[in-house]
Amino acid sequence: MERVSIDNCEPSEAADGVHLALLAGTDSMNVQHFEIEPGATVDEHSHTHDQTGYIVQGELTFLVEGEETVCGPGDSYAIPGDQPHAAENRGDETVRGVDIFSPPRENPSWQSE
Repeated sequence: MERVSIDNCEPSEAADGVHLALLAGTDSMNVQHFEIEPGATVDEHSHTHDQTGYIVQGELTFLVEGEETVCGPGDSYAIPGDQPHAAENRGDETVRGVDIFSPPRENPSWQSE
């Protein structure tokens, strides 16, 4: 069993105002904590990994195939692998949540995907 505390992780800044920290994982999936500051944008990107997530704080607007979906505290979401998507924090508070990727994913640089 692997145990990883967010208190022991050094987040990376994958884009301006977007902070990611890899948490526990296995050969088939991993967990990543994220914080997205007000006004920050995750540009459209895609990856082969299936992505599911859960919002703990704030509201995050996802843009997928021309449609906007707002997720707030208590909401979960699923994005199939290879589906282009973007996200924006249009609110006044930092969005905090977790993503689960299968297969496991390293901290990304969205500009290069």
